[in-house]
Amino acid sequence: MTPEDHAQAAADLLDAEASGTQIGLLTKRHPEMGMDDAYAIQNAIYRAKLEQGRSVVGWKIGLTSKAMQYALNIDIPDSGILFDDMVFEHGAAVPNGRFIQPRIEAEIAFVMKAPLAGAEVTRADVLAATDYVAPSIEILDTRITRVDAETGKTRTVFDTISDNAANAGVVLGPQRHAVDVFDLRWVGAITSKDGEVEETGLGAGVLNDPVESVVWLARRMAGYSQSIEPGQIILSGSFIRPVECPSGSDIMADFGAFGSVDISFA
Repeated sequence: MTPEDHAQAAADLLDAEASGTQIGLLTKRHPEMGMDDAYAIQNAIYRAKLEQGRSVVGWKIGLTSKAMQYALNIDIPDSGILFDDMVFEHGAAVPNGRFIQPRIEAEIAFVMKAPLAGAEVTRADVLAATDYVAPSIEILDTRITRVDAETGKTRTVFDTISDNAANAGVVLGPQRHAVDVFDLRWVGAITSKDGEVEETGLGAGVLNDPVESVVWLARRMAGYSQSIEPGQIILSGSFIRPVECPSGSDIMADFGAFGSVDISFA
């Protein structure tokens, strides 16, 4: 893909977000596209949002579970950018029409107190740079159609990365914990919709340890001359399958002693 192709794809995705109308698969339009193309499109969206007055409040990590990696035939996670207008309060209601096809995932969020950068970042570096961890919900949306109506082909990881890793929102629970108080591998959540349990999972589903997910992110970002900054939120990756959230859905992720987080969709 050319830089002009990257810019056009980014513009189309921004238009889709604004209009609420999905575009077709980028991998159908550009079958030659690869990982660097996908991140170039994501970065073009990043630049455009900064020009619109948005600011970066953190990063999300996706495709951290083996189940999702097998489904997309990929063996590495992906990442996306959290902007200031994506933050929702615990217990808030997402306005009707804000998203196209919202879904949610339960995750452990890291909030940083020190910068984290470099290809040699270690687990100890992540622990030292973390201010606190908290229960969280990630809201997903897709500005790209999930399945091509003509061919029946589904989105690939390149489509998803281009679309800011399907990122749309973040909700932090009110509980804050020092990063070493809980064994994060054993922190889990019971995720319910409208009072019925939809999904359960444990932190170990995230690269065997959510801390290792943040290590991966810092190292990946180093390859693109990026870094994690103090105060930023890091969504370490989901340990449940996405839960569909049509209008009227009430979501609760119960993390037990770790806390809980709620969101509803008007």
